[in-house]
Amino acid sequence: MTRDFEKFPEDDNGNLLWQMHEDGDDLEEVHEIEFSMYFKTQELAEKCAIYLLHEEQKISLYLDEEVQPNEWVITVYVHLIPDYEDVVDLEQWFSKIAEQFEGEYDGWGCTTYIFDVEDDEE
Repeated sequence: MTRDFEKFPEDDNGNLLWQMHEDGDDLEEVHEIEFSMYFKTQELAEKCAIYLLHEEQKISLYLDEEVQPNEWVITVYVHLIPDYEDVVDLEQWFSKIAEQFEGEYDGWGCTTYIFDVEDDEE
């Protein structure tokens, strides 16, 4: 299939969506997209987490001890049909929120599950 650059622009978001499509992911189905933000202190992360909860967002908050210095990570879980414009809008919104609480927006990802259903007609 030839890439539709209007649907999958030539940037990080378009490339990731295109890769999902190429891997067989049905982009017409609702997915749980994970958007991540990093914070230097627990206090700032908790303030941001409370703000996001008031915005009715599903989140997780944890200390990432794998990096030095340690950082607090908020992951926001959004259920949506992965559309380029929607992803870009959410990235901009989460970037502004992270900056508001002295954090940094890190990006998004999505776990893909592809089930190969075989007909067992024996």
